[in-house]
Amino acid sequence: MRLLLSTIVFAAAALAQQQQPNRAATIPEQGANLPAQAIGPNYLIAVSVYDAPELSRTIRVGADGMIRLPMLKQLIKAEGLFPADLETAIAKALREEQILVDPFVTVTIAEYHSRPISVSGAVKMPLVFQAEGPISLLEAIARAQGLSENAGPEVLVSRSQPGPDGNTVTLTRRIDVRNLINEADPAVNIKLTGGEEIRVPEVSKIYVVGNIMKPGAYPVQNGSETTVLQILALTEGLAPFANKNAFIYRREANGNKNEIPVQLDKILQRKSPDVPLIANDIFYIPDNRGKRIGVKAIEAIVGFGTGAGSTALVYGVVH
Repeated sequence: MRLLLSTIVFAAAALAQQQQPNRAATIPEQGANLPAQAIGPNYLIAVSVYDAPELSRTIRVGADGMIRLPMLKQLIKAEGLFPADLETAIAKALREEQILVDPFVTVTIAEYHSRPISVSGAVKMPLVFQAEGPISLLEAIARAQGLSENAGPEVLVSRSQPGPDGNTVTLTRRIDVRNLINEADPAVNIKLTGGEEIRVPEVSKIYVVGNIMKPGAYPVQNGSETTVLQILALTEGLAPFANKNAFIYRREANGNKNEIPVQLDKILQRKSPDVPLIANDIFYIPDNRGKRIGVKAIEAIVGFGTGAGSTALVYGVVH
């Protein structure tokens, strides 16, 4: 009798196991989930409740960071929680409202939102992408295929955040390119979490036109002084019919335009001090007939303040 009873119990247990679906089969593969990070507003999340298809669905997190599940009276705060934490919160709510006795909940992030990082300026491929987790500044620049040859000496990283008065304020940090790339300083390779704007300004230039061996737009580094003699060296000197009286056209901060005469012969003979040039100066050397071009014509020729397009035009201004 005992043997017969044991046989019946074993058979019943085996039958029950065959009829019981595999719980693990209802859980999405972890590899399909996006990298784990805290959930934010407007994220799209997938909630799966085992053996409760009426509760399993994709839900968009509200702007207030809350979600609502069918049959639940209470709202559940999702913002700031990781998927595993939200699973616990949903299971607790289902038990408290006596909807399920022992709920098994799985939460995955189907779509990130509201964490854009933009990279613009002097990069090879400006772009905007969604942060799928913390990313370094160098990785963000690499996604833009690196800095262009016109990149300046600094990278600007701006981030908006609530101010003490409740208004949004934008904080900008200046990152030295040499420290970031050449010296690989980890202190300036900051972590980005989304919402940042990365701008790479173009390097400032001095425009050289007229009777010079190599007219063009020459980069000038911020904080370093460039003089007339240095520009003459970079441009390989004066052309054969260059006038020794040159001019600097300079636009001041208030918008006024100044014409500054430069006596090249005295500078070359060391009878007069060298003259410093600043970013966006136009250095014009007329021919020896003494003809001068008006400032408007000069600016039209070089495309005042523009980049590579102006350089192509500069080369045509040789007498």
